[in-house]
Amino acid sequence: MMTKNFYTYVLFVAIATLVGCASTPNKAPVVDRNQRETPAVTVPSTQVDVKPIPKPTLEPQATYVVKRGDTLYRIGLDHGQSHNDLALWNNLKNVDDIKVGQVLKVSPPDALGGAQTGAVTNGGAVEIKSISAVNPATNKSSPRGDKKLYSEANLAELQKPDAGATPIAAVVSKPEAGTATKAAEKPVEKPVVSAASTAATEQETVDWIWPTEGKVLATFDEAKNKGIDIAGKPGQDIFAAGPGKVMYEGSGIRGYGNLVIIKHTNTPFLSAYAHNKVNLVKEGQTIVKGQKIAEMGNSDTEVTKLHFEIRQQGKPVDPAKFLPSR
Repeated sequence: MMTKNFYTYVLFVAIATLVGCASTPNKAPVVDRNQRETPAVTVPSTQVDVKPIPKPTLEPQATYVVKRGDTLYRIGLDHGQSHNDLALWNNLKNVDDIKVGQVLKVSPPDALGGAQTGAVTNGGAVEIKSISAVNPATNKSSPRGDKKLYSEANLAELQKPDAGATPIAAVVSKPEAGTATKAAEKPVEKPVVSAASTAATEQETVDWIWPTEGKVLATFDEAKNKGIDIAGKPGQDIFAAGPGKVMYEGSGIRGYGNLVIIKHTNTPFLSAYAHNKVNLVKEGQTIVKGQKIAEMGNSDTEVTKLHFEIRQQGKPVDPAKFLPSR
């Protein structure tokens, strides 16, 4: 009887052992104590601040409505512009092809000066605060991403390529005296000075001289006489009152006879010399102050004289206020 009970007990223990082995195992994580923790790589990123480029406020282009008796030469004189420029701005193939009531442009399309230059300044589109040639997405996290003091050995070590990885040499920098190691920053380029701002600083006055010798027959009167009349002899020398370029030469403006108009470069002034016997210069010719440009005559007038005008932005002004006293 005892032997039977003993065998029954052994059988029970064996069954209990088998049931315990078939139960769900413990899911606790297995830790490899030999694995070394890998620090994350801190890679400087590119930070770009984009600022909108402000649109310049443009003034409307000046226009003029053609009246009966107008010529392109007269309109150019009255607005301080060359008749060739007026023809260009208005797509005129013939300078005489204008009609009463026609609206003409009498200022250049870029009258504000200054088409924007190609250079981008801090007030323009893009300002870069920091840069980096490293793309974080293409680099592995590894201890080689740590910052190290600059040395030839450290630089060579970091420049060794890993399989499928991009070297992170950008994080190595030379230490500055008394400061922590810093990532290199791209210097801000100096803004390019536009042609418009340069022109604004140039001389805007003319060192005038008298265009000829002689008695003043008529003074300036804005309503009756838009300049001064100087008496003289036929063939008497007429000189440029200031340096510049010949804007017009011819006899196409009624009431002026043979006429020379000089545009004084980088200034709002032009000067006109009328009733000449003969003109000695051509359109587009560069003139120096005191250069002989014509001979006195009586073309389109009854008296031998020089009619001399100074115009500021096309508007007649009193020459006596600009010419030196004599």
